[in-house]
Amino acid sequence: MKKRNFLKGIGLASVALISTRLFGNQRMETNDNYDFIGEVPYAGDPILPINGKFSLPELGFSYQALEPNIDARTMEIHYTKHHQGYVNNLNKAIEGKPAASYSLEKICSLANNTDMAIRNNAGGHFNHTFFWEILKPGGANKPTGSLATAIDNNFGSFDKFKEKFEQAAAKRFGSGWAWLVKGANGKLYVYSTPNQDNPLMTKLGYKGVPIIGIDVWEHAYYLHYTNKRGEYVKNFWNIVNWDVAEKNYSKK
Repeated sequence: MKKRNFLKGIGLASVALISTRLFGNQRMETNDNYDFIGEVPYAGDPILPINGKFSLPELGFSYQALEPNIDARTMEIHYTKHHQGYVNNLNKAIEGKPAASYSLEKICSLANNTDMAIRNNAGGHFNHTFFWEILKPGGANKPTGSLATAIDNNFGSFDKFKEKFEQAAAKRFGSGWAWLVKGANGKLYVYSTPNQDNPLMTKLGYKGVPIIGIDVWEHAYYLHYTNKRGEYVKNFWNIVNWDVAEKNYSKK
């Protein structure tokens, strides 16, 4: 993002303060010149705590349902150990705090560089919940409808979009995620985030409604693919739930 575009119209006296508050120590890696307009809320239904505690959502499919693209053992460990761990640790982190009454989306939107326990675990819970929802056994190989048109208009073709998305996933150093998001200007963008950061974390400089996302932490693929992250990312296209992606794109 070019600073002159992002800070357009803002007094020079505010520049240093705004940059610190928005971007902190970690920024998204992008290849684009972004021009987001305003704030963009999450498109899906809110994820709410019950009596101050979040819970693991239903998976919606069996552990082996995504094979051979994601193996059953990886799915079981990923869901019951990693995702459950984020839920447990988030509940500990928000206990006795105002965040215990907030939606998960609001907690993510308030994430900063101060309370890393809440930031990391809220991100982990949201990201994995989102990830399970956009996976589908035997999913279609490409989108249709308005999302397909938008992808063609923004990237030139579906194949060019896939290439850009795969590059974002491959270039994410260490652990993190790659995302397709819709900006407040209606345009589509691809970028990656470190660790469990996500597009809802606007105070950290991220923008856009998440349409699809892929987990590129090693625990998401290493048992089956070992170090071949690129192969895992390519096989991801076989199990994307494009119906859910379309809803994420279309909902205002």
